[in-house]
Parts: sequence; structure tokens; C-alpha cells
Amino acid sequence: MENLVNALESFRGKRVLITGDTGFKGSWLSLWLHNHGAKVFGYALPALDHSHFNDVQLGSLIDHQDGDIRDLERLKTRFVDVQPDVVFHLAAQPIVRLSYRDPVQTFDTNIGGSTNLLECVRLTESVKALVFITSDKCYRNIEQDAGYTEQDVLGGSDPYSASKGAAELVFAAYNASFFVHRDSLIAASARAGNVIGGGDWAEDRIIPDCIRSLQHDTPIHIRNPRATRPWQHVLEPLSGYILLGSEMLKGNSAVS
Repeated sequence: MENLVNALESFRGKRVLITGDTGFKGSWLSLWLHNHGAKVFGYALPALDHSHFNDVQLGSLIDHQDGDIRDLERLKTRFVDVQPDVVFHLAAQPIVRLSYRDPVQTFDTNIGGSTNLLECVRLTESVKALVFITSDKCYRNIEQDAGYTEQDVLGGSDPYSASKGAAELVFAAYNASFFVHRDSLIAASARAGNVIGGGDWAEDRIIPDCIRSLQHDTPIHIRNPRATRPWQHVLEPLSGYILLGSEMLKGNSAVS
């Protein structure tokens, strides 16, 4: 806990740009950093009416701009205006089932949009730290009981998982080709799994779906009852992102 408190202090006064700040994890991260003195700037699609972003009135606390990461020119302008010290990239199409219904939008957002983000970081000299968030779904699913490690093979048999694996490859290319050659910038990717916590009202997520079913007295549908999934409270992976970003600001390139 002491390490986390010290890590949060390292963001005090820093200009932090968070993509996907209207989302579940993004809104929690934005609120947390704002409460510890960071100057938080957001860039994301408009918040849903029923969302954590609106529940905590985050739009009145941070400098948020509506925007799509697929819009490269708008994203470039946001970077020029903000001149961030730190970037957390969380904007994504995050739902596996939606990736089956609209694979093109999923690939366009998670690969194309992420490429736009990386290009903006490449063009912005003020950035000292980039935390590039993907997912543990980026690994090829070999149905093992143990968790995956960073040495496991990337892959994905569904559009969402494949998009996250591909985003990791694009990040690795940008990091090796551009970022490691900039003395003032350290970048790393972070891969988290399923999260739960207050303010998650997204469709096609098992916990919010169960709550909605209970509220409306309708049957709870478990799509894969034999599946075993790990869960984390939302603040756990966010703690990792914060610790990672803090080490980058200290100049610790070993975390990259």
C-alpha cells in the first residue's frame, strides 16, 4: 500500500491524458489520479447515460473531450493541445460478443485506433510515459488451467482476442522502432483480465447482467456455465497501471 501511495504522488501536477476515460476502468483511473493531484485530460466516446463517469460527475472534475480514437486528426489535435507528460491508453471496443456482431468495428478500433494513439505519442515530445492497455485475451487460448505469462504465444480465435493480440504486435513495433530510441520516453503494455466493481453497467458482462436480471425479476442466463474465469476488483489492475507509470516517470526502463 505504501508503494501505491508513493506512486500516486508521482503523478501530482503531471498532465495525464487518458483515452477511454468514459469507460469503466478509465473513469475509475481518471477519478483516482484527479483525487491525487494529477491534471487529468480525457479523450473518449461520449459517456453512456448510466455510467460511472456520469455517476461521479467526472466531466466536471477533469478536462474531457468527446472523440473517437479512429479519428487520427482529432486525436492529433488533442495531443497538441494537452501536451501530456503521461498517457494511459484504455479506449477500446471491449466486448467479446459485440466483436462477433461487428468484427470490422472491433478491428478498426482496437488495432487502427491503437495505431493512431501510438502515432500521436511518436509525434509528441512531451510524453515521458506510455501505459498501453490491452487484455489477457491477447494470448492464444490453449485451454490450460494455469494463467498465461508474457512469454506465451499471442493469438485469438475470436475477433476481440485477435484484435488485442494484433494491438500488442503494433505496440511492440512502435516501441522497438521509435520509443526505445527516445531518451525521454518509456513505454510498456499491460494486460489485465475480467474486472468487477461499482459503476459497471456495460451490456454482456456477467455481473451487471445478473444485477439487471434481479432488478427486473427475469431469469439469469449463464452463457458458459462450465467455464472458470478469474476476476479482479477494478482497483487492482488500476493499481498496477499506476505503479507501472510511476516507475516510468522515475526513468526505470526495466519495466518496459
